[in-house]
Amino acid sequence: MPSHAAWKGYVRVSLVSIPVAAFTAASRHTARGIELNQLHATCKSRIRYKKVCPVHGEVSSDEIVSGYEYAEGQYAVIDKAEIDEIRLPGDKSLSVDAFVPGDSIDPVYLSGQTYYLTPDGPVGEKPYALFREALEEEQLHAVGKVVISRRERLVRLRASGPLLAMDVMQFEAETKPRSAFEDEAPAAPAAAHEKKLTRSLLEAMTVEAFDPTQYKDDYVERMTELIQAKVEGHELVSPPPEEEPSVINLMDALRESVKRISKPGAAAPKKAAAKKSAGKKTASKPAAEKRAAPAKKAASSKKPARPAAASVTARGVAKAKKKTAKRKSG
Repeated sequence: MPSHAAWKGYVRVSLVSIPVAAFTAASRHTARGIELNQLHATCKSRIRYKKVCPVHGEVSSDEIVSGYEYAEGQYAVIDKAEIDEIRLPGDKSLSVDAFVPGDSIDPVYLSGQTYYLTPDGPVGEKPYALFREALEEEQLHAVGKVVISRRERLVRLRASGPLLAMDVMQFEAETKPRSAFEDEAPAAPAAAHEKKLTRSLLEAMTVEAFDPTQYKDDYVERMTELIQAKVEGHELVSPPPEEEPSVINLMDALRESVKRISKPGAAAPKKAAAKKSAGKKTASKPAAEKRAAPAKKAASSKKPARPAAASVTARGVAKAKKKTAKRKSG
């Protein structure tokens, strides 16, 4: 259980109140955790930023106020106390306004910020479980508003396994209307054989479910290798640039794509692979052991798996620093 909740309050459904604690679903160990500082190219000193007034020079933070430019060079000064007065009260409640079908919310309204909600204390466990189960069985999402970090946010609640998840959404005014781009959509009629071949490509590449473990941010690994090489005093050899795909006839591209995916040994969809393996008979023990022997030998010669990229960064740089210090002392 994380030690610090990002938000605590109540989910209010009419007269029912459910005490909950919210924990961010985003991991801190991401590629964005590798931060580069700006340095002076000549002496490598870190660049500092100062707040400067064009009339009086450098100023301190307590001399700075907020203002809105209503005309060029004309500002309406807004005091912090005035801003606090118009803020919504942080009454620590998420009031559910409505329930909607789970597939009725356009993903364009999702901000990408998600929190896991847990019951805050024994008193909230039963209503929490009832509410989560009802959302899951009815395939509904709850929509409401809540104040997070002194800002009112539109959110949705949904069942996520045994938990409730709260997704922060954008208001209508914060998104661009789809109608502004619809005129750019092509109206290109397709022949029946073109549609059939396109569907064959989709079917060949379809798996039973999305598996997020199959995807990783390659940037963090490349950045880790670069940092380690720099700390150790080595130069990193750049990989050759990828060739741009050649433009070929659409039908030829579709046929070749389906052919490549359908080749023996290619990555088959999980569903097809499961059916294929289910239909095979179990091999005899001697034959199975005979085939397993070279596989076992090959597996033992493999290099150990690379650790998670986020943990490599800290450990790798520290290890490289120790090597550098040892080399200098020797």
